[in-house]
Amino acid sequence: MTNFVTDDLRSRLIEGVHAAGREVMAVYRRDFEVATKGDDSPLTEADMASHHALVALLEAATPGVPILSEESGGIPFATRRAWGRYWLIDPLDGTKEFIKKNGEFTLNVALIEDGVPVFGIVHAPAVGDAGGTTWIGQHGQGAWKQQPGGSLESISVRALPDPEQAVWKIVGSRSHGSDEFEAFCAGLPAHERVSMGSSLKLCLVAEGAADLYPRLAPTCEWDTAAAQAVVTAAGGDVLNAETLEPLRCNQQDSVLNPFFIVCGQRDERWERALRASLKPEA
Repeated sequence: MTNFVTDDLRSRLIEGVHAAGREVMAVYRRDFEVATKGDDSPLTEADMASHHALVALLEAATPGVPILSEESGGIPFATRRAWGRYWLIDPLDGTKEFIKKNGEFTLNVALIEDGVPVFGIVHAPAVGDAGGTTWIGQHGQGAWKQQPGGSLESISVRALPDPEQAVWKIVGSRSHGSDEFEAFCAGLPAHERVSMGSSLKLCLVAEGAADLYPRLAPTCEWDTAAAQAVVTAAGGDVLNAETLEPLRCNQQDSVLNPFFIVCGQRDERWERALRASLKPEA
């Protein structure tokens, strides 16, 4: 994999994502209308403002590199399959949380090379102090967390603790639960759950604040790619729940992900619980 993202480009992209985040927050702080897309998911003017800002940023910073956004409309796989390198963005991940005004939403920008997320920015403009919190991951370089006005601070996944000494921390979706998730948790050693929206859940694992995030409900590639880059750069994995192989992007016509699990490291105890949770009932 090439080192396409230089230090200068990384800084430019972070600044641009922060600017898009400010546009999102301008909408967040006032009343706004909510539309419904064809798949019954919500859409706000903040989604579109962020989409236009991020596309303009990437087109200016990296001319000629294709861009796939959740809000850009369908691009046929016959076209996408020829992309060795492209940007994959979710302008506003967690629109439901944005509408609820609980702050748990993110702007996600990922660089995909040969199906692998190799660079990602996850910006949560309403998390933390004014200006939000940002997570960045780059293959071969590391993963970082940045507070407003601060420098990049290195982050990494934590070792899975002995559950007799410290409970495992399991992250779950605030808005998308499932029977499989409940079955998975039932098969684990002592643990506690944290519910959260958007790709923030993956970032908690990346920074060592949580141990596992099983996503046993539907997601799309743009929901996860940027945070997957952060997790893997921090030493963790985002694995297909059935095969325990790393998630890859742009491998088929559909942009739907399989069920997956985010972890700091493999462990037979959670793998056993995962296998049991995915077995169909007799």
